[in-house]
Amino acid sequence: MRKAIFFQRTYDETLELLVEASNYVRLDERRERMRVGTNIGSRIVREGLRVTFRLTQVMAWLMIQRAVYEGELTAKQALEEKWRLSGCEVCLDDAGAHDHEIPAALRGLLVRSYHLYLRALRLEAMSAAAEATVAHASR
Repeated sequence: MRKAIFFQRTYDETLELLVEASNYVRLDERRERMRVGTNIGSRIVREGLRVTFRLTQVMAWLMIQRAVYEGELTAKQALEEKWRLSGCEVCLDDAGAHDHEIPAALRGLLVRSYHLYLRALRLEAMSAAAEATVAHASR
């Protein structure tokens, strides 16, 4: 039961961040791009996509964890490559969060989505370790 509560909080945080990112893109991104010009504007677009990609990866992974909790998948199935977090090369690049030419609101989304992705990676690693322990013990 504790695991479900923990994942629910992470799910809620991810959903909240997705809404916040959507609002930023819908309401602020275009105005910011027009204000700063093409070079910085393209970096704003790229980093906005990075936020979206991270959050999409985390949300998809959380949905798989919910499927495990609901008994629709086994923990072992959830560790198959097709269900695991992906896009590490893109998601673990945090350079945009330190680019002070990018608007502060977007940098905040970058930082928060980066830490959320790292948390999901740690949780996935913990799940893999737990499953390996179970598999080893059942031999």
